[in-house]
Amino acid sequence: MLQVGEVSHKLGLNPQTLYFYERIGLIPKPRRTESGYRLYEEADIERLAFITRAKALGLTLDEIKEVLLLQNGEAPPCHEIHSKLVSKVSQIEEAIAQLQKLKSELLPLILHCENNLAEKGQSANCIVFQDKLL
Repeated sequence: MLQVGEVSHKLGLNPQTLYFYERIGLIPKPRRTESGYRLYEEADIERLAFITRAKALGLTLDEIKEVLLLQNGEAPPCHEIHSKLVSKVSQIEEAIAQLQKLKSELLPLILHCENNLAEKGQSANCIVFQDKLL
């Protein structure tokens, strides 16, 4: 069993994040010591690690909460889950498309910089910020 500071350090989370997750129901209320300190069990730590990974992958806290409900056996109907998963994949595809567009806009700027550096050296003024290129 670990206290808040230990869990925060282990998972790289702010202690306030743990309190927030508890308040919104993402994690169950942990046991407490006689003096009131929260004590997290291994299952709590695994759940927090899952939440952290899911957030890093772009899931919202509401989406994570839905997944956690599935793990608890409180699953909504399959058609609801299917619809949400399809929607999330669409959001991901849109984000990928936007990132690819941004990449295609940045690559010519990189080429301009490289040509400028090759021609004028490291101390050359950056031509990328000239209006005619942007």
